[in-house]
Amino acid sequence: MTVTTVTPEAPVAAQRGKPVGGGLLDPKQLWKSLPDAVRKLDPRTLWRNPVMLIVEIGAVFTTVLAITDPSVFGWLITVWLWLTVVFANLAEAVAEGRGKAQAATLRKAKQETVARRLTGWGTDAEREERVDAVDLRQGDIVVVEAGQIIPGDGDVVEGIASVDESAITGESAPVIRESGGDRSAVTGGTKVLSDRIVVKITQKPGESFIDRMIALVEGANRQKTPNEIALNILLAALTIIFLLSVVTLQPMAIFAKGFQAAAPDTQAINADGVTGIVLASLLVCLIPTTIGALLSAIGIAGMDRLVQRNVLALSGRAVEAAGDVNTLLLDKTGTITLGNRQASEFLPVDGVTPEQVADAAQLSSLADETPEGRSIVVLAKTGYGLRARDEGVMPHAHFVPFTAQTRMSGVDIDDRQIRKGAAAAVMKWVRDNGGHPTDEVGPIVDGISATGGTPLVVAECVTGPSGTTARTLGVIHLKDVVKAGMRERFDEMRRMGIRTVMITGDNPLTAKAIADEAGVDDFLAEAKPEDKMALIKKEQEGGRLVAMTGDGTNDAPALAQADVGVAMNTGTSAAKEAGNMVDLDSDPTKLIEIVEIGKQLLITRGALTTFSIANDIAKYFAIIPAMFAAVYPSLDRLNVMRLDSPTSAILSAVIFNALVIIALIPLALRGVRYRPSSASKLLTRNLWIYGLGGVVVPFVGIKLIDLLIQFIPGIS
Repeated sequence: MTVTTVTPEAPVAAQRGKPVGGGLLDPKQLWKSLPDAVRKLDPRTLWRNPVMLIVEIGAVFTTVLAITDPSVFGWLITVWLWLTVVFANLAEAVAEGRGKAQAATLRKAKQETVARRLTGWGTDAEREERVDAVDLRQGDIVVVEAGQIIPGDGDVVEGIASVDESAITGESAPVIRESGGDRSAVTGGTKVLSDRIVVKITQKPGESFIDRMIALVEGANRQKTPNEIALNILLAALTIIFLLSVVTLQPMAIFAKGFQAAAPDTQAINADGVTGIVLASLLVCLIPTTIGALLSAIGIAGMDRLVQRNVLALSGRAVEAAGDVNTLLLDKTGTITLGNRQASEFLPVDGVTPEQVADAAQLSSLADETPEGRSIVVLAKTGYGLRARDEGVMPHAHFVPFTAQTRMSGVDIDDRQIRKGAAAAVMKWVRDNGGHPTDEVGPIVDGISATGGTPLVVAECVTGPSGTTARTLGVIHLKDVVKAGMRERFDEMRRMGIRTVMITGDNPLTAKAIADEAGVDDFLAEAKPEDKMALIKKEQEGGRLVAMTGDGTNDAPALAQADVGVAMNTGTSAAKEAGNMVDLDSDPTKLIEIVEIGKQLLITRGALTTFSIANDIAKYFAIIPAMFAAVYPSLDRLNVMRLDSPTSAILSAVIFNALVIIALIPLALRGVRYRPSSASKLLTRNLWIYGLGGVVVPFVGIKLIDLLIQFIPGIS
């Protein structure tokens, strides 16, 4: 195992990252979710949100007071306090409603089907019986043929088939599933399109992949994350502090009214002190109702954004951990590079033109169906204008396939033989045919190898009147092609303070060349499964959170150890069980998006918490002067918004407190716009936007509401 740190070149210009988007809020969803919001008024449901439970208790309290001592002011306050609770429930109901819509789609994929269970499989006593899919147990063996639905999650233990997984992934292109290897896992509810496979069921009854997806997107199994619990405790503590503060105002108000006996009674204060309706209003306006109302919706929406990208998060903790990740472990093949080496250039020896090398390389690759062979044909066509010749136009051509023994392939056309392949094999072929490889070939081959590429030597043997002539024409440079935009993505990760590590089985020389080109921070060369595990533990011992992807059974221990383990849906059941996320598209590069979504979740929660606490300032200036203006006229100086009357000031604050929840539901569901940046810059930006905004917006909002309600009889 070799671990090396590389220092990427500084980018020429900072690339602005593409913001992580979210789903749009359908206004109709608010109306559809209203019945669920009303049902959530049940205190047995609301107790999980202590802030909103206090608001509901306040609404009940003011309802009783409004009934015993009716007034326009009292009833309006009561209505808006109830609406505050309903709006808070509506935020959560809308988020859950979006999940239920996705669950309905998934249920369509969960078809009731009859399974063909095999008993005594692999023995002379093997027989088939038909049972309902729901009666299958872990370890059962079933057979599925073309046109049939796979009855449950499992691993293919015999055969190979084309499977339609569009019901799960949304991708219409069929995939291949076969026994052995890392493409053996199948999902219940998907359809076999061709051939026949034997599947060993790995799920327990009621715990299929679709069952878990439905439960998670509906929020039925969503547990509060550690950060949510900590924030709830903080909000509960603030609520208790404000409750004690409000309670202590009453003795002071009674004393003040007694001392200023000549002061007239108002709907805010009388001989008995501050009225109960005003006390309840003050408490509701001071406690952090905004974030208390939106906290659950933010968490549900974070998981929803992952589902929209075909990623199933098996826990909210995993989404949060993604936002706190410090180290990303990324496999080279398929994640950083395209997965297949591509021809990049033709290097001729002396006396040979690049066009001649390209022509010979293309001819020798016409029957080569490997990605590398196809790339040689394409490079000759695009780089040198050589039309790809079809095998049919060369009736005398005899194509020589590649074998592990010869390590080369080629074509024989009349008196000309062309070969391409490993340097040692082709140069030996030249010598065997009486030729002498030029001295130039060795340095060219060594130079390509030193940069992490793969050299393929091209040679020809021509039989003429004067005899047979064998010679080397040149070298094809095959290289791992780094995916477009990867360097910019890694630059973004670096600005976010995330360290990227490339995992590869290549030798250190090749690994360093690719790492330099891609721009990763570190690389792990000649990596074995146990090396991945050791690296994860080393990073975690340093207090860092680690994210990685994997698809094979040998990746399962590392996926389980990582703080964020993203298993590919095409991988084995063991890998999917070990990870805490499953990517239905099996796209390893999506790990970077997952980290961005996790960070967006944390930033959204922090931004709205800042806004919620900051907007209390305006409410102080609205309610406190209104409560005591009759007793202490000098307090009217604090009425900086010049609100019409004490009652209109208090009602305006209560109405704003309710309406701001509705206004922020789209932001809670969509998430605060996130662009890669350092933590300090993000903090500064959010303090300016949501801290300052949380101070300014309520002043404007309360004033506008006051201008409207001052004309209501019984308020001014």
